[in-house]
Amino acid sequence: MAGLGRGFDSLIPTDFVDEDFDVTAVEDAKESSLVEVPISEVVRDEDQPRKEFSEEALQALASSIKEHGVLQPLVVVKEEGKYKIVAGERRWRASKLAGLTKVPVIVRTLEAQERLEISIIENAQREDLNAIEMATAYAKLKTQFNLSEEEIADRVGKSKSAVVNTMRLLNLPEDAKKAMVENKLTEGVMRPLIGAEPELIEKILPKIIEEGWTARRVEKEMAEKKKKSSVQATKASIYARQETALSKKYSANFRVRGRSITITCKTDDEVRELLEKL
Repeated sequence: MAGLGRGFDSLIPTDFVDEDFDVTAVEDAKESSLVEVPISEVVRDEDQPRKEFSEEALQALASSIKEHGVLQPLVVVKEEGKYKIVAGERRWRASKLAGLTKVPVIVRTLEAQERLEISIIENAQREDLNAIEMATAYAKLKTQFNLSEEEIADRVGKSKSAVVNTMRLLNLPEDAKKAMVENKLTEGVMRPLIGAEPELIEKILPKIIEEGWTARRVEKEMAEKKKKSSVQATKASIYARQETALSKKYSANFRVRGRSITITCKTDDEVRELLEKL
């Protein structure tokens, strides 16, 4: 697999886990090894309760794997000469459908897996962690330790909604996450930015930092932006229908912008024909 030569650290980050904010990254690297193994030597954990997987979703993932490879290694423990899956059974199944003969895996001993889980949980309970580090810890428990949001919440002593909301911060752009940490911005202030266009976040973030916006101020600003965007989208949709109808009727290109209508013809003959129709 291309990329293994770059080392363990280059592939450990997943869609959720960013090593910059992973408080157990150093310890993890000592306890784990990243290798490629024959897919025939990888086996599912028979004690894993989830046994049903959507065939459609597996086929879609298999198609992605054929094109891009397995981007997120499976996490396994070695037992009796086999690699038992801790996290990543769906990727394993899809890899088989894709015809792969080898898959990338993070190998840990069962003892190391248990130690790391305990370490992450203990770190997630620390009061001095920033929200991004906490979100990363939760995400790591989910993606590499196969814990559900309910199980994570139970282990760290938080509600499921609190865990889910904190993890959602990881959907922010990288610059926003770093700014949040560097400027000690609260989760409440940053949460309204989740899902917003990067360009909009880039405009609003300096104001949040420099003017000390409260969570309510950010929520109000985002609500106004969303309302304005919705109105513009509705207008654009209406104009699009009118533009199409006019263009078809008069065989010319019509553009409606505010109170102005622009008509474009390809040739002088088309201009004359249009004027006659009008």
